[in-house]
Parts: sequence; structure tokens; C-alpha cells
Amino acid sequence: MFGALNEKLQSVFRNIKGQARISEDNIKEAIRQVRMALLEADVNYKVVKKFIQNVQEKALGEKVLKSLTPEQVFIKIVNDELTNILGGDKDESKLKLSSNPPTIIMLVGLQGSGKTTSAGKLACHFMKNGKSVLLVADDIYRPAAIDQLETLGKQLKCDVYANRDTRDAVKIAEEGLNVAKKSAKDVMIIDTAGRLHIDEDLMNELAAIKEHLKPNEILFVADAMTGQDAVNVAAKFDELLGITGVILTKLDGDARGGAALSIKEVTGKPLKFVGIGEKLDAFEPFYPDRMASRILGMGDIVTLVEMAQSAIDEDEAEQIAGKISKDGMDFNDMLQQFKMIKRMGSFESILRLIPGFSAMGDIDIDEKHIKRIEAIISSMTPKERKYYKIINGSRKKRIARGAGVQVNDVNKLINQLEQTNKMMKKLTKKIGGKNKIDKKLLRNIFPMR
Repeated sequence: MFGALNEKLQSVFRNIKGQARISEDNIKEAIRQVRMALLEADVNYKVVKKFIQNVQEKALGEKVLKSLTPEQVFIKIVNDELTNILGGDKDESKLKLSSNPPTIIMLVGLQGSGKTTSAGKLACHFMKNGKSVLLVADDIYRPAAIDQLETLGKQLKCDVYANRDTRDAVKIAEEGLNVAKKSAKDVMIIDTAGRLHIDEDLMNELAAIKEHLKPNEILFVADAMTGQDAVNVAAKFDELLGITGVILTKLDGDARGGAALSIKEVTGKPLKFVGIGEKLDAFEPFYPDRMASRILGMGDIVTLVEMAQSAIDEDEAEQIAGKISKDGMDFNDMLQQFKMIKRMGSFESILRLIPGFSAMGDIDIDEKHIKRIEAIISSMTPKERKYYKIINGSRKKRIARGAGVQVNDVNKLINQLEQTNKMMKKLTKKIGGKNKIDKKLLRNIFPMR
């Protein structure tokens, strides 16, 4: 989502690089370019004005340390201000869990914003953290929403309460609470009804649910693709209902990112979660400092490590690492690594979390090509996967036919594995020693267009 903004900010930082010190002259053009980058990213103009004013004041008043360049000081100032407008306080972004379960979370928003899917993703998040969850289908106007929530519940093996015999949203929510208490649930998530626009009936219904159940959290679900409209609607919901936070969906889309950068400053309510994909686990807590780091192209190692810890078995990873360092990688290892990494998400989304990646320019990871690689490896015999040097001309033809590819594709893959084994030590030095990834080496490990 923040690709265009990231590119423009990187250009600004490159232009100021090499200056002896920060002065009013060399900061003026940089400030102008940052302002244009934020406005083009659809950030609220009032937020941009405040952001630019703060950056300018700090940049001109900052004493450049001897060990730092003006570029580094300016990046730090921009990073700090981005963190502030995104929320600043990490604790504010955390959900408030009740000391007397169940914690009641009410999801509100317009129709089509992703409330029902977000309810499933939020349940998945809690269940991964050892909490028991009850989903309550309280959209009394859209039967498909009830069906969808029940389907999500089956996928997650999570209980869902629904009552199709009444159109009383308050009654359904109260019944759901009774079920949650009797079954000793830690969390109850209420999926409420939405409209195409805000109307009095909708808000009265939501206000009645709030009055009777007194939820711990009222989270407004917004579609990031709608830009400033999402911010304006969030502000209206807060005015009429008093929301406690925001879930921003479709953050993996191609919108410009203005909603994420504006919503806290405009509404005063923190972003608490973001949806980053279609899968139920493509959902993460929002951390202002981590998001600021991603926008500036500085990566997000903390999130990357957390993703790896949840998706990759530690013993399995250590076993592969030890084998590779000793004997080199074979096709079994390559296939296993692909499967482990895919559990974390797309290759491109993972690489974007690595510091320095954005500065390398566009690297287009071809996910279809990865599937072709998996097909080629799957067409090999166990012996061929382990001892790839035995793969001669006739074996290559058989493997190519089995995978539905050309013999040249098999040759390329074998060559890629050989190059990977040669470059592995070199790549480790690049990452560990200089904290900078060599684009040429990266191409030997990840298939690209």
C-alpha cells in the first residue's frame, strides 16, 4: 500500500544526502517534497500541515551529531513524526481485556467494509493466543452474513451463536452473552449489521446494543481502499457511538495509504488491527513505530521475527540450517524452505520487512514461478531430490514432462540450486556484516520475473 509514498520519501532522503549540515536552504526543498508525497498519498490536509510544521521546526532546531549525517538526522525526525501521527503510544493500540470474562468486542461499520471477515480474523488472533472465543452473528438484515460467520467458525473450529428466528439485534447479543458466560468463553465478538451509509435506524440499533451489553471495545472496521471516506465515516461513528479503536482492512491493497496515516489524528482513536491479506491469519496488531519504519523503507524486523516464530518450527529450522551449512542445500531442503516461508505469507510481503529492501528498487517476486519450481521438484524421485547431480539428460526430460515445463526450466532450477549453495556463505556475510542485501545474490535464492 505504501509503495508510492516510500519511493517518494526515499528520493527526498537521497537528495539531502551528502549535505554538510541541515540548514534552512537544504531543508526547504526536502520539506516541500515530503508535503507533496503525503498529499499524493491521500493523507488528510490538516494532518499534513501539522506533520510538516513539526518536521520543519525539529529539523531546523536539531544539532547534527558528529557521528550522523544530515540525511540520518532528517530521517529520524520524519520517522518520529510519522510514528506520532500513526498513534505514538503503543499501549493505546492494545485491546482492553476484561478482568471478568468474557471480554465483549463489538464490531461496527458500513456494509462491505469487511466486518464479518474481520470478526473471523480477530477470533483467529485470540485463539492463537490461547483464548476461547464465541462469535455472535448479529447482522439481522443480511442472512449471508450469518452464513459467512458460521463458515468462518467451522474453519476456525470456533463456536458461533446465531438466532434466525428474531430480528431483535439486542436480544441476539444478550442471548450470545448468556451462551458465552455458560461456556466460560474468554472473548465474545459481536458482528453487527451495516448499511451503505450512516442512517438513524442503524445508529439507534448499535447504540441499544452498546447500552445493554456495555462492550469493552467498540471497533470501527474501515476499508483502507476508500481513503479519506473511511476517515470521515470513522469520525461520524465515533461522534454518534463512541468507538474505542479502528480495524483497517485491505492494507495489502494498492490504495495510497492516506487512511492509515490520517485516522488517529482526525478521530483521536487508535488503529488497533490491520488486515494484510485474505487468509484468516493475515491480520496483525497495529504498532505505530513498526508501520513508520516500513513506510520509510527501514523494514520491520520485529514483525518478521514474530511471523517466523508463529509459522516456522524452531527444531525444523535448526535442522535445515545445520544441514545446509554442512552439506549444502538439496531439493528436499528447497521444497521444505518454500513451504515454511509460505506459511508466513507471500515472498514479497516478507522481503518488504527486511531493512534496506526498499532501497534496492522494485523486485517482482513471481509466485506462479514458485509453484512451477514446486511442481518440478515434486516430479523428481527421492534420490534425485537428494543427489541432484545424478540428474542427466533423460531424467531432465522425464521431470519436465511430469511438471509440464520445458527441459530448460529444469536446467535453470538445477543451476539455481548450485548457485545458492555457492552464495549462501556470501549472503550471510552481506546481511550480518553490512546489514545490506545484495540484489544479485537475492535473485539466486528467490525466483523473480
